Amino acid sequence: MTALHPPRKSDGGAFLREWLSDPLRVASVAPSGKALAAMMTREIDAASAPVIELGPGTGSFTDALLARGVPEDRLALIEMGENFVHLLRYRLPRATVLAMDATRLAKVELFGGEKAGAVVSGLPVLAMPPRVVMLILHGAFHHLRDGAAFFQFTYGPVCPVKRPILDRLGLTAKRVGGAMINLPPASVYKITRLP
Repeated sequence: MTALHPPRKSDGGAFLREWLSDPLRVASVAPSGKALAAMMTREIDAASAPVIELGPGTGSFTDALLARGVPEDRLALIEMGENFVHLLRYRLPRATVLAMDATRLAKVELFGGEKAGAVVSGLPVLAMPPRVVMLILHGAFHHLRDGAAFFQFTYGPVCPVKRPILDRLGLTAKRVGGAMINLPPASVYKITRLP
């Protein structure tokens, strides 16, 4: 299966405009690269569906999910940026695109109550207060089935979710790879429930 749309020069401009309007929410001046998108989605396939993506932006990770076999109508894309929401709805008419804050995730029903097989997060959790990170993780794991994982990337040297938050929510994190050719280089963490 091929990606939904080829990379577009305008995606960089859309990202820059969103970053300029709210740098702490977007936290990047450019879309994630293909190497990072491949690393974020390498453990996800059609059997993982449905899948939730937090902060999809212009859809770099979304394209990788589609290429991995996740059907478009089995994606829920949670995005706050108004321009990104319009772009995603135009490019992905069969996906569920919700214009909302990811902290409200536990309060919405997705996929008719069916549990998701993965969450892919492009959110800048390092720039978020601990309470916000806890709400996002709580909401994500509310929607995840047993054995499913939350994938988060970071440009930092350690897991972007601090140990006290993981402990309080009964979660564990493991670095599963990196994308050194991404600009800037990034690491990917897989967050799961403790047994």
